[in-house]
Amino acid sequence: MKDLSGRLAVVTGGGSGMGRELVRQLVAEGCSIATCDVSASGLAETKRLCEQERLPQGLKITTHIVDVADEAQVLKFRDEVGTLHDTDRIHLLFNNAGIGGGSSMFVNSRDEWERTFNICWGGVYLCTRAFLPMLQKADKGHIINTSSVNGFWAQIGVHIPQTAYAAAKFAVKGFSEALQTDLRLNAPHIKCSVVMPGHIGTGIASNTGRVQSGNTESDALTPKQIEQARARIKAMGMDESKLSNAQVEQMIRERARKFLEEAPMTAAQAATVILDGVKEDRWRILVGEDAKKIDEWVRRTPEQAYDVDFFERFAAEAGWKIAR
Repeated sequence: MKDLSGRLAVVTGGGSGMGRELVRQLVAEGCSIATCDVSASGLAETKRLCEQERLPQGLKITTHIVDVADEAQVLKFRDEVGTLHDTDRIHLLFNNAGIGGGSSMFVNSRDEWERTFNICWGGVYLCTRAFLPMLQKADKGHIINTSSVNGFWAQIGVHIPQTAYAAAKFAVKGFSEALQTDLRLNAPHIKCSVVMPGHIGTGIASNTGRVQSGNTESDALTPKQIEQARARIKAMGMDESKLSNAQVEQMIRERARKFLEEAPMTAAQAATVILDGVKEDRWRILVGEDAKKIDEWVRRTPEQAYDVDFFERFAAEAGWKIAR
């Protein structure tokens, strides 16, 4: 699908980050868009940014409030797409929505762990199930699933567990690889790509706090989130008992700022790499030089992938500032 003009793309998590930039660049390519998120303000800003750049004639953008972990909401989203775009088919499905959280089986609650897993993996599964009949009716279709480097390397730092997110992203990668055969046998006109970004400058850290707190429009942390942050700080070898709640909250906000502003690749740059990969029909899309490097390192010495010195050497060579 080298020419995206005139196609209809569904993008989950379009209210910020890579989702927003995918929407903007797809619009520039001449795609109509149906995008969803849990943040009404985020979706409104995405649509505003697209419309201020002058939409091509006949192109339509619709926004939908959807929790992709909830099958009833996903099915309603699918039905709305058909009604509002007056169609029974779509051409591109970007399963992009995701959050962090649920890092530790010991520190984090089961609810938080499963919330992360059910969005990052469940959202991909449910949306693919829901929209597959509409992809089948198109002349060409493409499913683009966002995994992560954490889909083949379950670590962001030696002092920070990453169990829920990594488990979900491994599932997304495995699902996408299995679809290569399933689609070839049953729907050869549909392709599937798995996207594995490294450190991309997005607001996922801030968004995670909002989603996990249940208030998608507020940055305020709950007492439970403060308590869990203290546990993570302690695990990193710091004396958290001397920190006030305000200081703990400030540390969390500073980490989120650094993740966004000090990343080696912007969300817009990442979206360009992803769309280039789609046009080239690549099923495996590594995003960022750090992603390429860690892929090479893990393949070369898989038995050492979780050793402390492995991470330290990689972080030094790749300039990784995550979890440091």
